[in-house]
Amino acid sequence: MDTIAETPPTALIAELGARARAAAVTLAELPAPAKAQGLRAAAAAIRADADAILTANARDVAAGETNGLSGALLDRLRLDPARLEGAAAGVEAVAALADPVGEVISTSERPNGLQLSRVRVPIGVIGIIYESRPNVTADAAALCVMSGNAAVLRGGSEAVHSNRAMHAAFARGLADAGLPENAVQLVPTTDRAAVGAMLKADGAIDLVVPRGGKSLVARVQEEARVPVLAHLDGINHTYIDGAADPDMARDLAVNAKMRRTGICGATETLLIDTAFADPAPILSALADTGCELRGDPDIRAIEPRVVAANAEDWDTEYLDSILSVKRVDGVVGAMAHIAAHGSHHTDAIVTGDAATAERFLNGVDSAIVMWNASTQFADGGEFGLGAEIGIATGRLHARGPVALEGLTTYKWVVRGTGQTRP
Repeated sequence: MDTIAETPPTALIAELGARARAAAVTLAELPAPAKAQGLRAAAAAIRADADAILTANARDVAAGETNGLSGALLDRLRLDPARLEGAAAGVEAVAALADPVGEVISTSERPNGLQLSRVRVPIGVIGIIYESRPNVTADAAALCVMSGNAAVLRGGSEAVHSNRAMHAAFARGLADAGLPENAVQLVPTTDRAAVGAMLKADGAIDLVVPRGGKSLVARVQEEARVPVLAHLDGINHTYIDGAADPDMARDLAVNAKMRRTGICGATETLLIDTAFADPAPILSALADTGCELRGDPDIRAIEPRVVAANAEDWDTEYLDSILSVKRVDGVVGAMAHIAAHGSHHTDAIVTGDAATAERFLNGVDSAIVMWNASTQFADGGEFGLGAEIGIATGRLHARGPVALEGLTTYKWVVRGTGQTRP
């Protein structure tokens, strides 16, 4: 890390942005094999530095425990050999993806003979602001490089040592492969003012992507003078329809909540149709895993371990072993509840009735809707996109898991033969 770390935040981000802009110009012209080679070298460097990265992570986890980080945040922060190998493998998976840059989206010819085409191009410089999860350092960097963008990364202070170790390995791998050393930069300070400087760095940063809790996303959306690609809470629902297979419903409900409770794809509210004959085995299976159930009176009457839900529970992303449970009147009641309390992230229906499923899939306004599948599949890797930079819940530019294509824009290319406009 050089003396730029001592630069005041606004000047610091301007300098990082200028370096990134120069790197982005080079990246935009690189062929796919060169970018892929750089990512494979970065993955190899992460593996080579595994001991150093895990040691740095252990330091962060110990500090997090001392500082009282929640179990969910500690889970996101913690690396082990398997998770680190997953990060390296994720970088390699991105390297194996088709390069979207240069793809011709559409072509047309005007009556005067002008030939028009829309062609995918990189966005330019992407700023990523994230919390807790050091694997984002590798995921976001890989996606930006492969899509021809330079990245300016600002990780959370709770993962400062992990992020620095991960970034050092990644950057060394890129440089060894001949890619610009400033293609991926890590903001070298934990000063929160650097976040504010990134949000106001119009001209230096082209797009900001926040990955973190509600307070981070809210701050970014409130303060940003740069376009933002963000998602809100993952208040995800699994709805068990009256026509659901009981065993499938039980297995999906448990997996959707308890596989990993700290990820944004975890189900936070379980809705059960009043026509579903016997919810007791589902509730019992969830409670037996150690999940705290908070339910309405109908649910409490079925399972004695359920505690009373309050109004806030239906609007809460727990990211923990807690689940809200409510009985609803059919798919219409489920859709009404989701419309009132969901966050447009991921919602699923469990049913054997295809018509009911299609009504749910068409009527629920979420970035991801599922039929007979666990909401835990809400992940770019599971969608075949390699890693993801986040799951966007807005309606513009990109929606759902954002990977390579979501980090591109397009330009119009016009080819003529000397036409002049009358």
